[in-house]
Amino acid sequence: MSLKIYSITECEEWDRIVRSFSNYDVYWLSGYVKAFMIHGDGIPLLFYYDDGSVRGINVVFKRDIADCDVFKDKIHRDEYFDLTTPYGYGGWLIEGNQSDCIFEEYEEYCNANNIISEFVRFHPVLGNSSFSSSFYDIIELGKTITMDLSSPDVVWENLSSKNRNMIRKAQKNGVCIMNGRSQELFDKFIDIYNETMAKDNAKTYYYFKSDFYKSVLNDLPYNSQIFYAELNNQIIASSIILTTNGMMNYHLSGSKREFSNLAPTNLLLYHAALWGAYNGYKSFYLGGGVGSAEDSLFKFKKAFYRKDDLHSFFIGKKIFMKEKYEWLVSLRNNVTDEAFFPKYRA
Repeated sequence: MSLKIYSITECEEWDRIVRSFSNYDVYWLSGYVKAFMIHGDGIPLLFYYDDGSVRGINVVFKRDIADCDVFKDKIHRDEYFDLTTPYGYGGWLIEGNQSDCIFEEYEEYCNANNIISEFVRFHPVLGNSSFSSSFYDIIELGKTITMDLSSPDVVWENLSSKNRNMIRKAQKNGVCIMNGRSQELFDKFIDIYNETMAKDNAKTYYYFKSDFYKSVLNDLPYNSQIFYAELNNQIIASSIILTTNGMMNYHLSGSKREFSNLAPTNLLLYHAALWGAYNGYKSFYLGGGVGSAEDSLFKFKKAFYRKDDLHSFFIGKKIFMKEKYEWLVSLRNNVTDEAFFPKYRA
């Protein structure tokens, strides 16, 4: 077989393989998925294919379907599984001209190991959905924002005029931006982030325990840091920024609402982009709106890149075992969200 599967215990080899690809991002690294394993998202796996002429990698979480509450006492554990992209982005990265052989062997593996389906969130900047259009059912959900970090001047030129004014306002009012990485900074981030999630009525999933943050700090020592805004020695906004291979990613963020009129996050993201430009990074991915909508969050991010050449966000769906898939759906008596995938988890 040309297909190999690596577990999180093989993190050094896992990361060596990922970094051997010219076009990878932090989402494929073992340190990134380890934090979400701790969060309870499943068992992280790296699929690696190499037959000498074409090679590819795919990072996934393997989930036991029996662990889903709706199947309690209906199916046995360790019998049926599905795959999903880690929080953020993933999908196959492929080098070489012929990908059919990868997908043939991958599908054989999934069928042989009772993997019912796979859900993929493709990386908007890398555009890797194009590698998989013959294998997955691919759907475009919306547009996302990526800042061009070619130079500090380019960063400034691409800001909307209103955003420039907000940045000047923050500076005029004494807001200062700093960055670093320490347990203390992460602890302060957690307080601000959780406060923000509570005010946004966020789902339980978006509250992360301390072990999650310890993993981000310790398992991504060269890829994670905190950018934070201070006013009178008080942190009023804070963001976890992830970096690797010339790319920056706006990961998690929080701010104190009582200081929102001072636009600390505007200044924070501008300074993070400048830091990236000065340190040789090429892009700063901000993401899109909630549920890929062009909402207020999307418009806030769009103010950092006023051009129209936006990156599209694609998802992919694949059913490996159709009869088992339909059987699992039949065990559900009240599926209300027909668009959800996989349908049996709706």
